[in-house]
Amino acid sequence: MVTKKILTCLTLIAICSLLLSAGCTQDVKETPKPKILGDEEKPKVVVEEKPKVVVEEKPKVVEEKPKVVVEEKPKVVVEEKPKVVVEEGPAIELALKYTPNDSITYRYTAEAQRGIKWEGPMSKESAFKGGKTSSRIEMTFTQQIQSTDEKGNAVAKITIIGLKHLSIIRDNPAIDFDSTREKDKNNALMKLIGESYTVEITPAGRVTQVIDANQAQAAVKGVAPTTKTASAMLTTQAITERHTIPAMPAEDKNKLRKGENWKSLKSFSFGLMGSQTYEKIYTLKDLAERDNQRIALVEMKGDPTTEMAQKMHKEKAIGDFSKMFENTETYTGRLEVDLNAGKIEKCIETLESEWIAVEPMVGEKDENKEPAVLTMTANRLYSLEKIE
Repeated sequence: MVTKKILTCLTLIAICSLLLSAGCTQDVKETPKPKILGDEEKPKVVVEEKPKVVVEEKPKVVEEKPKVVVEEKPKVVVEEKPKVVVEEGPAIELALKYTPNDSITYRYTAEAQRGIKWEGPMSKESAFKGGKTSSRIEMTFTQQIQSTDEKGNAVAKITIIGLKHLSIIRDNPAIDFDSTREKDKNNALMKLIGESYTVEITPAGRVTQVIDANQAQAAVKGVAPTTKTASAMLTTQAITERHTIPAMPAEDKNKLRKGENWKSLKSFSFGLMGSQTYEKIYTLKDLAERDNQRIALVEMKGDPTTEMAQKMHKEKAIGDFSKMFENTETYTGRLEVDLNAGKIEKCIETLESEWIAVEPMVGEKDENKEPAVLTMTANRLYSLEKIE
């Protein structure tokens, strides 16, 4: 027992000695063993961040461009056509009035003329001969109203009381008649003086029917040239044209104010120069007081370039000969109506056309000579004037 206790004490003393010696020596560094990293423990790749390049913003220099001064062109002032101002107020009725047994005297004039004129030398003999050809009729007649109907239409007896007729062919008179001249008393045209015929005429001035012209036509039968001329004045067409007022508006368009207008078409034939259609535009220009009369004043201008005129013109044959010429034309008219009495005071319409062609070969062959110029003219006249 004593021995065990002695061994136990010795063992304790040895352990304490070892512990004391360990605390006084230097620490022995333990060599670390490299660790084996798994996939999840691989060293992170550190990407070295490059320092940010700070771009110093230069202040924006706004370069001012020199201003381009655009020189303003002077404005072209287009003169505006004056607008037609239609007066307010009640419209007038532009229509003819007929009263039984009423009588009035008119002078009617119709003329057709054409001419050819050469100016300058000609390179060769021309087929055209210069000169004027014309026909002019001036007839004075009375118009007596025999009856009227509920529509305002009238049966009028026309009596011829005076006549002049001049026919010229290439500057040479073919017929020269005047019923007031003593030397013409035996002329066949004298048979027309005193003859009568009846027509039906509307408030719009249209002859709708030649009722009876038999007796007058029988008085001028024959084969002599002057007799045929007299007979031609009594055909239905000639009578209708003579007593129809071309400027009056249709009955459904006769309620008009100042400045308003109406239209109609008229075609003319010019022989070799073909035909031409015009749209006649009538305008109520004014209302005037004259000798206790209220007069409607109407003006007309004919225009061949309107859509309606062009359409009508295309439907008619156009002579190729006219394409060689430059054309100018004027078509005008005037109408005066006594609104109180419902009578025509005056109606006149005039057409003047001219065609010009130049033959340049003459000037080319001889430098000292001007080119030859061919001028052709055509005139038309309609006139009706109240005498008493």
